[in-house]
Amino acid sequence: MGRKKVLAVIHTVTYGKRLLDVLSLLEADFRLQVVFTAPPHAFGDDVPAFLARLGSVVLPWEQATRMTFDLALAAGPRGVEYIDAPLITLPHGANYLKRVVEGADAGVAGLRRQDLVPGGRLPAAVGVPHHADLRELADNCPEALPLAHVIGDPVHDRITASLPLRAAYRRALGLTDDQKLVVSVSTWGAQSSFGRFDALLPRLMGELTTDRYRTALLVHPNVWAGHGAYQVRSWLARCEQRGIGIVPPEADWRSTLIAADWIIGDHGSVTLYGTLTGAPIVLATSPEREINPSSPAATLAAHAPTLSPTHPLVDQLHYVAGEYRHEEYAPIRSRITSEPGRFNRNMRRLMYEVLGMGQPAHEPVTVPLPEPPPPAAWAPGRGEVSA
Repeated sequence: MGRKKVLAVIHTVTYGKRLLDVLSLLEADFRLQVVFTAPPHAFGDDVPAFLARLGSVVLPWEQATRMTFDLALAAGPRGVEYIDAPLITLPHGANYLKRVVEGADAGVAGLRRQDLVPGGRLPAAVGVPHHADLRELADNCPEALPLAHVIGDPVHDRITASLPLRAAYRRALGLTDDQKLVVSVSTWGAQSSFGRFDALLPRLMGELTTDRYRTALLVHPNVWAGHGAYQVRSWLARCEQRGIGIVPPEADWRSTLIAADWIIGDHGSVTLYGTLTGAPIVLATSPEREINPSSPAATLAAHAPTLSPTHPLVDQLHYVAGEYRHEEYAPIRSRITSEPGRFNRNMRRLMYEVLGMGQPAHEPVTVPLPEPPPPAAWAPGRGEVSA
């Protein structure tokens, strides 16, 4: 039988993870064949291994650009103008949080003309998470506005659907009832938490005893790709020896975030998604120049407490826990998506419209997240040295 061809364009591991949530909406449709390709990208070194773990059909980039497809999906703009297919683009993280303040590329990342109309070629559709994003789209790239569809956010919906499983995730991580989990989160770039880990890591190792606290590090895949896994693990080797869990870039970080009792974060997407969990957030860094002032990251930076370099870490964690009010973060959470719980329905409808096909006759279910494996440092016999 003839099948329509869908191309998933995977620039980086981060983009690939976002598209896996989208591609799950095409499962069990024998009318479709999904294939993958990986364009050249500065942070794309880990993509071949990522795709190999999927067991997917991978077309070399040079071959993919010579073929025709019925639909292409991308969470980043680089090179997609060379794809011969109706293209749907969508953001690779929460909302549009970061801005570039210098040079020819200045603007809000993801909403610049070069992001939305790469090579001067309009896509078939632009997926945005929130109705408020349409105003920014109109200001930054008005020619893309007629193509915009408010579809919601898949990570928001997966996390929200999985919150009732928090206790199961904590058991899977090996946490006891008496242990608290501190998750330290970093985006990428010089102003990220990782850029200041040399000051934060000694505190995590020296002030949080492993009998009462467990610590997990969630470092952006671009950090791993940019520096190399060997170098990142080398920098963090002492942390793992002292019982700090290093979540690898290929792992699904979302269930670990749900299990957290505290989140130490920055201006990246994962910290923003942390507002959904109910865990108190303290910011290790929040550079104003890099934050889109219209984004929920700006509101979070103005509201969440910041880490003090001079006060004991445990005292600060317990202080923010006592001050934390989940309802105060509701405006921030609501800015992540204006279509809560409806991403699957909206995105599937859009894809099948572009394909010119009828949708499957069943509701697209939001599947809860799988249980996380415990970090290697938490395995029996590891990480039992108290600070």
